[in-house]
Amino acid sequence: MTLKPLSYKTHYAQTFKLAYPVMLSQIGHVMVGIVDSIMVGRLGAEPLAASAFAVSIFHVFLMFGIGVSYGITPLVAQADGEGDQNKITRILRNGIIMCSVAGLILFGGQLITSFFLGAMSQPEAVIELGTPYFMIIATSIIPLMFFQNFKQFTEGLSVTKQTMFITIASNLINVGLNYLLIYGKFGFPELGLNGAGWATLIARIFMAIAMLVFVLKNPRFKAFREGFNLAKFKATYIKPMLKIGLPSGIQFTFEVGAFTVAAIMMGSLGVVQLAAHQIAISLVSLSYMMATGVAAAATVRVGNQFGKGDGVNLWRAGVSSFGISILVMSACALVFILFSQSLPTLYIDEPNVIAMASSLIIVAGLFQLSDGIQVVGLGALRGMSDVKKPTIITLIAYWGLAIPISYVFGFVLDMGPEGIWYGLLTGLSIAALLLFVRFKLLSKRFIQKNIV
Repeated sequence: MTLKPLSYKTHYAQTFKLAYPVMLSQIGHVMVGIVDSIMVGRLGAEPLAASAFAVSIFHVFLMFGIGVSYGITPLVAQADGEGDQNKITRILRNGIIMCSVAGLILFGGQLITSFFLGAMSQPEAVIELGTPYFMIIATSIIPLMFFQNFKQFTEGLSVTKQTMFITIASNLINVGLNYLLIYGKFGFPELGLNGAGWATLIARIFMAIAMLVFVLKNPRFKAFREGFNLAKFKATYIKPMLKIGLPSGIQFTFEVGAFTVAAIMMGSLGVVQLAAHQIAISLVSLSYMMATGVAAAATVRVGNQFGKGDGVNLWRAGVSSFGISILVMSACALVFILFSQSLPTLYIDEPNVIAMASSLIIVAGLFQLSDGIQVVGLGALRGMSDVKKPTIITLIAYWGLAIPISYVFGFVLDMGPEGIWYGLLTGLSIAALLLFVRFKLLSKRFIQKNIV
């Protein structure tokens, strides 16, 4: 059917209103790691490199888990557009089960992975320092997935600000505990890198508890509290969430996995290269999570219009998301390029690491637009429940192109760390182009299908 289309100005305003709290909340996920890197960097290059190695492995599991939880949001948004309260309640109930089980499975996967860290061609000091730290942050995946369930559920109902406040509070807790546990202040034990791990774990437990209390107590969700009756759980209701969530998790894993392979390549070059990579990747992860916030808004707004059968507003909701992402990522690119020399000094004071990180940050600036467009493309397509072909696109872009090109540039052509990152730039750009084209084609088909 056709409804009166909202103006692009209205779409931009509505998308931004929904996106900015999610952006800040998403930033909270990586700010934990960034703060850890900044505070651990004061201990020296080896602890920073160990942190880089451990976090790069952890992020593969983290982003897969976040992707799985993304199966909740479009279904809630579509049901909200349809006005189906019972369906939303079922999604809440089965989302709790799905995310809890996923958290336990992901922790088990990391436990198994920990036995193979020593076989990844990293410097001995990196393995020695990084392994115990990895196991501590690996445990945090369990409360984090519990938090994600309620986060994605509330976002599907366009409730985003409270999640932002909870995430900000958890980051303040992480900073305070870092200070106490890394450096051993006010009588607390001096745990170094492991102290940062314990701070992260405690902060994420707080996030899970706070989000649970919010959903239980807020009147906005009173109509859905029957969703906490887990005895009515039915496995068949999880299938639609997994149908979207598993491919979404795989999409994230393909991209983050490419950066993880890049980190392993860096580690084979040495501690300095890996430490520089960690500085650059932590900054990139910050801007990336800002883009995922816009992508989450795209999923909700496109999902709402998809549920209503309104193709024109669906297209305009998607376009406004791409536009906001381009503006945000352009600003990030400008900051990276202009301050490439000074940003690394926030992490470490070793000149050789700073110089190498500066060159990588410039490359990071170059791929900001591509990174923003591709992640919003995935979000907009997710709102239409389109996940299979985007997954194939990410597989080809990152593992078929980015990783091989990174290896060729970095090692065969002897371009070193910058060459590895130019390979990543290539993969991101291809993904961005193909995902935008797919969204445009599907939107056109949807508009034609629903004209009556």
